Parts: sequence; structure tokens; C-alpha cells
Amino acid sequence: MVKRFVLLGLLALGALLVGIVVGAVRIPIADAVRYLFGQGDDTSAAIVRHLRAPRVLLAFSVGGCLAVTGAVLQALVRNPLADPYLLGLSGGAGLGAVLAIALRWGGVWIVPASAFVGALVAIVLVYRLAMVAGAGLDTRVLLLAGVVVSAFAGALLAAVVALSPATELRNAMLWLLGGFDAASWRALLVFFVYAAVPLGLLWMASRPLDLLSLGEEPALFLGVDVERLKRLLYIAASLLTAAAVAVSGIIGFVGLVIPHAVRMIWGHAHRSLIPASFLLGGTLLVLADAVARTAFAPQELPVGIVTALVGVPAFAFLLRRWAS
Repeated sequence: MVKRFVLLGLLALGALLVGIVVGAVRIPIADAVRYLFGQGDDTSAAIVRHLRAPRVLLAFSVGGCLAVTGAVLQALVRNPLADPYLLGLSGGAGLGAVLAIALRWGGVWIVPASAFVGALVAIVLVYRLAMVAGAGLDTRVLLLAGVVVSAFAGALLAAVVALSPATELRNAMLWLLGGFDAASWRALLVFFVYAAVPLGLLWMASRPLDLLSLGEEPALFLGVDVERLKRLLYIAASLLTAAAVAVSGIIGFVGLVIPHAVRMIWGHAHRSLIPASFLLGGTLLVLADAVARTAFAPQELPVGIVTALVGVPAFAFLLRRWAS
């Protein structure tokens, strides 16, 4: 187990170095490492310290959080197809961001803040719909409520996009496809402020999650406060997804594919599944962002396109293996 985590950590470190080195301006690894430790004051050093370093760290953090959220939601609803965007969060966040873009609200943080508020509204709506007759949180209804809220938000989003001028329309579509072109040290700090507590709560719930995966009745018999745990998991996972969407836009398949890949290697125990998913999800998104920056340089692809191109065949392979 320790060797696997060491190898995964080395893989993540290698991905971070690749993300810093590649781009429109290629920088040798030795120079990149030297710049990271404060040596050098030329243009390449500024690119590494102020552009690429915060970008790859933000991509790694977002990818890790999306993968962790996917692993938790799959255990919560006991559905292998569950992912962070199944519960209407992407629709709410997308609507909030596109409204800010269409209305030309100024300020570098208006769009992320609007996305976060939109996701919070979606969280409340889905949660209230899932509370059947004021009773416990029904995970089956939770999925249906997420689909309903997502469809409603998507309809409003389409209406806003259709009525937007050409410039705002392009900006909105680029944001909806996801990316890290606006990454900075400040964005990374704000993301950690939003994400640290929900991420810690999900990791601390590893043992109860193992019991919940057995079913609600066995978990209740083994001493788990099932209703309280489900509420905690849903709220923490939703806040973590909202924070990710607010800084990166909508990036799919990371939270869907990575937990399945990790289970094939690490098994189903969440004490190891959660940190392994974080490392592998972060690694995948950093590499996807590197491809998005270099495939058609100097133009950038939205990173959501790259994750979809990788995620669809990967998920098809996992689904075939899981079904056989």
C-alpha cells in the first residue's frame, strides 16, 4: 500500500513538472526547478512563478477535489454513475457565471463568485426536493432532484446565452467548457479557503462511508447516524464541487472515471480511496491542461474538451470491465 502511494506521489510530481515545463514557451526542467526556488529574474522565471506554478497547482487541486467528490457521491447514492455534476451543481454554477458574463458585471472575481452563488442555490433546491415529506434524505430522490434542477438551470442558461451579444456568448461558452487561463496565486488561495473544510470533512468520514456502502440498515445497526451522515456528505461534496466550478468552469469525467480506476487498484476502503483519488484526479487534470495548452499552441483548448476526449473511452473501458 505504501509503495503504491509513493509511486502515485511520484507520478503526481512528474505531472506537475510537465505542466510547468510545457507551453507556448518551453522551459528546461532544470531551469524550471531553479526558478521555483527563487533563482533568476528574467521573463522565463516570471512565467514559471506567476503563471504556470499557480496554474498547475490549481488544476491539481481542482482535479483532486472533483475525484474525491465523485468517490463520495458514488458511495452516498450507491450508484456507479454518480459524479459531482449529477446533482444539478454544474447547472446552477453555469447559470450564475453566464449571468455575470452576459450582464457585463465588472471585477475579476465576479464570475467565480456568481458561479459559487448559483451552485449554492442549486444545492438548496436539490436538498429541499430530496427531503421527502420532511423526512430523511432519500438518495434515490436526490438523484432525480438533481436531474430536475439541472434541466431547469440548463434551460435558463440556454435562454441567457441565446440573448447575449457575440462577445459575451463566446466568453460564456469558453467558461462552460472549463479552463485555468485565469489562474493566479490569489485564485489558488481563495479555492483553498473554500475547499479545505469540506475536503477535510469528507476524509474524516472515511470509516462511516465504508459502512454506508454496505447499505443504510447495516450502517445503522453498526452505530452510524445515517441521516446525519448523508446530510453531511451531501453538503460537503456540494460545497467542494461548487468551489471547483467557481474557479475552473465545468470540467466533466474526472469525478466519474477516477474513483473507478482507483478502486481497481486500491479497493473500496475510503481511508485509502479518498487520498488516492485526490492524487490521481489532480494528476489527470494537470496533464489534460498541459495538452490543452500545447496541442494547438498558441491557442488553448478548453480543458473540459480534453477530459471528455480522454474520459469517454476510459469510462467505456471501465464500464465493460465492471459489467463483465
